[in-house]
Amino acid sequence: MTTKRRLITDSFKVVKKARRHVKREKRPPTPPQKETETCTVTERDMELQELKQFDLELKYGPCTGISRLQRWERAQLYGLNPPEEIRELVMRAHNDPQFTQSLWSDYPL
Repeated sequence: MTTKRRLITDSFKVVKKARRHVKREKRPPTPPQKETETCTVTERDMELQELKQFDLELKYGPCTGISRLQRWERAQLYGLNPPEEIRELVMRAHNDPQFTQSLWSDYPL
């Protein structure tokens, strides 16, 4: 006795969608940006980036609640040999809070 095998198309009607013959126009590729159009990084931005890297370096101890100079001096006191450039950057711009305060100074403890 053989049973007839049922297909899914036996229960559901096959519906084919009509194709639209509207062709889309191809857009020309965007020209690559010239290197001169990219934003230039100023010396100040590079210095701030160095200071942020110092803040993120855990081997010099925690940096919350103290200034960068205090952290640098503490690391020097404990013999951790922090970079001298960091101290020079902070001392040169001692009136600018972006240079003196750590990356996390805006967040409450």
